[in-house]
Amino acid sequence: MSPDKDRLPFDTVLPLPKFSIGVGDRFGREAATQLTACRMAAERGVSVIPVWNKSNREHKIVGSAPSSVRAAADAAVRELGWREPYFVDADHISLETVDPFADPCDFFTIDVADAIGKPVPDSEAQAFCGAHPELFDGAAPEFGAVVPSLSREQVLETARLFLGAVRQAAQVYRRIVHLRQGRPFVTEVSMDETSEPQTPAQLLVILAALADERVPAQTIAPKFTGRFNKGVDYQGDVAQFEREFRGGVAALGYAVKRYGFPDNLKLSVHSGSDKFSIYPAIRRVLLDSGAGVHLKTAGTTWLEELIGLAEAGGEGLTIAKEIYRGAWEHREELCAPYAAVIDIDSGRLPSPEEVQSWSGRQFAAALRHDPANSGYNPHLRQLLHVGYKIAALMGDRYLEALDRYREPVARNVTQNLFERHIAPVFLGI
Repeated sequence: MSPDKDRLPFDTVLPLPKFSIGVGDRFGREAATQLTACRMAAERGVSVIPVWNKSNREHKIVGSAPSSVRAAADAAVRELGWREPYFVDADHISLETVDPFADPCDFFTIDVADAIGKPVPDSEAQAFCGAHPELFDGAAPEFGAVVPSLSREQVLETARLFLGAVRQAAQVYRRIVHLRQGRPFVTEVSMDETSEPQTPAQLLVILAALADERVPAQTIAPKFTGRFNKGVDYQGDVAQFEREFRGGVAALGYAVKRYGFPDNLKLSVHSGSDKFSIYPAIRRVLLDSGAGVHLKTAGTTWLEELIGLAEAGGEGLTIAKEIYRGAWEHREELCAPYAAVIDIDSGRLPSPEEVQSWSGRQFAAALRHDPANSGYNPHLRQLLHVGYKIAALMGDRYLEALDRYREPVARNVTQNLFERHIAPVFLGI
């Protein structure tokens, strides 16, 4: 099947390899330890490309700048002699926030979730349907039963829902093209931070609209069914997730053939970190389809730093306990921006006085994501996941502790990334 329109502007495309992993680093100290996990995968014959991501909100909270992420990534690559590609992601950017990211970043996660449902003239939605009869019932055999077909009326309703968001993504994309002045980059379109999931059939409508706007996306992050809370496991029907993920892969394969997207177009799973129960499903679909995936695991790096500090004891444990106290005392303020992606029962949070009596082992057990451990507390974990502002307010004291207790911190960061994320998804172990 040849594309039914001119090819997308590939001159702006910086190719993203098949398997990639989004690794955030709140405080800019763990690039080498994260890259070590990717090197461990390479030593086992699987190339998993690191993408260091940090959002505008995170930069504002910790007082960093986009250039600091590039500097840390480049330094880690030099230190470890990494010869494969790597990227720096302007995470969840918008038209209002993109400019400072344009120079140091080469991967842009364009977040348009807030524009879903933004009204468009009905004549434009009707025109979209008229231009895309392939999306109606008769096209179903072309992209497989895993992507249920839509009626014309359903396509029209989907267009009304998503055309405004797609056009906003196109505005941001064109702004990046202008700012980059000929330097290619990776485009991701993110629609995951919203309440309602997008079905595979709706995803195909979105891709058709992106093609109309000549946005050569290489990854797209839809909202899947179920809850993707920060730092804890997936809550939902794993079988339903697998059907949606499989259908999404099929929709993307069709979009490559029909609309001329880059051949490496793949799904991006914004996991909120630690969605262990869906990793086998992702692995099965990757093996069955030969598709790639971009997996974001960003937030847990900072938690592994805390675990390392607690296990070190001494000043490290003191700092970990002080951070918990600060997070507990300011929990409403810290949780408010993340209300849609956390589920914390305040009644199941230990008091700061109780935590003060804990050993380093007890603190680490409560925080480490190991449901088999009776000491694990997912409510404490979610609170600390969003509580990195407390560590940021410590300034040099926290950063110096990361340097002082480098061995336990680095060990936890690398082991977590490789053993709990890279190995099950990309290596099947």
